[in-house]
Amino acid sequence: MSLPTLAAEPTHRVEPPNWWAGMRDTSLQLMLHAPGIADAKPTLAPYPGVTLKGSHRAASANYLFVDLVVGPGAQPGELQLQVGGTTLRYPLLARTPGSAERQGFGPKDAIYLLVPDRFAKGADLGQAGMKEGTHRADPNGRHGGDLAGMRQHLGHIAGLGFTQVWPTPLVENNSEQYSYHGYAATDFYRIDPRFGTNDDFGAFVAEARTKGLGVIQDIVLNHIGAGHWWMADLPAPDWVNQSPRGYTETHHARMTLQDPYASPSDRQRFTDGWFVPGMPDLNQRRPELATYLTQMTLWWIERYGLSGIRTDTYSYSDRDFLTRWSARVMQEYPRLNIVGEEWSPHPAVVAYWQRGKKNHDGYVSHTPSMMDFPMNSALLAALTENDGAFTGLNRLYEGLAHDFVYPAPANLVLFDGNHDTPRLFSLLQRDVGLTKMALAYIATTRRIPQVFYGTELLMESPVERDDGRVRADMPGGWPGDKANAFTGAGLSPEQRDMLDWTRRLFNWRKGAGVIHDGALMQYAPLDGVYVFFRFDAGRTVMGVLNKNPQTVVLPLARFAERVSAGQRARDVLNGKTQTLGDQLTVPGKEPLILEFER
Repeated sequence: MSLPTLAAEPTHRVEPPNWWAGMRDTSLQLMLHAPGIADAKPTLAPYPGVTLKGSHRAASANYLFVDLVVGPGAQPGELQLQVGGTTLRYPLLARTPGSAERQGFGPKDAIYLLVPDRFAKGADLGQAGMKEGTHRADPNGRHGGDLAGMRQHLGHIAGLGFTQVWPTPLVENNSEQYSYHGYAATDFYRIDPRFGTNDDFGAFVAEARTKGLGVIQDIVLNHIGAGHWWMADLPAPDWVNQSPRGYTETHHARMTLQDPYASPSDRQRFTDGWFVPGMPDLNQRRPELATYLTQMTLWWIERYGLSGIRTDTYSYSDRDFLTRWSARVMQEYPRLNIVGEEWSPHPAVVAYWQRGKKNHDGYVSHTPSMMDFPMNSALLAALTENDGAFTGLNRLYEGLAHDFVYPAPANLVLFDGNHDTPRLFSLLQRDVGLTKMALAYIATTRRIPQVFYGTELLMESPVERDDGRVRADMPGGWPGDKANAFTGAGLSPEQRDMLDWTRRLFNWRKGAGVIHDGALMQYAPLDGVYVFFRFDAGRTVMGVLNKNPQTVVLPLARFAERVSAGQRARDVLNGKTQTLGDQLTVPGKEPLILEFER
């Protein structure tokens, strides 16, 4: 029996496929999969600094879990494990210098989110062994975007002023249909061959780095695809959550985890129910699976030099596992950032999962950031509702006022939209001014901004959820496209204006330190106008959102704490400089961002 380091056939696997000397946690558990391997008694050839603690099986006869200690004195090389009469040669690699101290993404950054299958096609890749081919005319089919296409346009993304790129998952999703989105993994350690190879991903990350872009990996801990190789031979019956009552879907009642009155059965259904029949729910209470998912996360970070992790469906995973998982990742990379997806409109629910939060039930998280769904909801309401005491712009004001519940509000990720939400321009009823207001606020408030690809082109979608059309192809990403986002050819005047405007905004933000780390002061909205300031000891930026269709004149006396007549200010969005008098003229339905001279 042969056990290659990287499997040559699906019945022979060793995962993780390699490890590193010098990790802070010295434990390493190998999952070996081969016919009848469970009763093998492995031995380790002498290797300085590495010891074999033991091994154990699960229910299946085809899995063996081998526990090693890779001590501080271990050097890079090749471990030799005797397993079932054969020699497994296992690579122990050297860590990249400075890997543990890498700086993750943070408030200084701006994130560009893209869907790889829908962004750009750059190569003609084979699809051997893949169950679903390319059907570009089908909104829910694969369209053929790949790593080569993404790599070709890294300069465009960087030129827009973004400093991080977040692709939705790139790992293999070998399903019969609807496989393009990446959230139903069938192999956690393999890039989907329709996107490219693992080496292609490494080249993509390396080239991104040369252009000043970090790469955020989208990792799913909660579930897998029904075509995952585990499902043909589960290590143990409880590897996935299975109700004795038969197939049970989650009811998405996420507040059951904080609700003091929730029934235990409701809590269990939330975490243990499946999303859909094609997405088996993983049981992270199983120790070997918890270790597997943790090591898998670390492997991608270390192997490819990532600057952060985005964790899908965060709260659906087991809570205790999430504590241990986040602690281990941050132990190895103290300056990394992890952002979790908790799709709740309630700040208290989102804050529950952020590192440093002192929770009512004693729960401890080590995840530094969360997606700011509450402020996303508040921003959309602020721009679409009529203004009232508790509506319209006051939702934005009160949403930000809830920052007292967060241990680190500036480290939350505020977004215009994502792959699961209708397009911003459509939600704002195709109003360019309101769309610019939304992006201006995301770029200047006390958050990490994230923009969904195509917002800069005013891309549209149905206003009800329609994932396939929300994740539409980027214009110019395919040969023969009539419009091209990357060259500007074929774009409408409105699209060209929005593209140029977005470029000015985010390139300015890249160098605006006061936006990265300055304080914030906001003023309660009056008469359809909302004003806030970002400031530090030597710098001040004033932001104004005017929802009125007409020009508004603001008396500056109200803002005397932060601004006074006679100050010189530059309009960030048009470059014009003015000396302030007693009043400020604000154009209708446009954002205004003023940067004051020192």
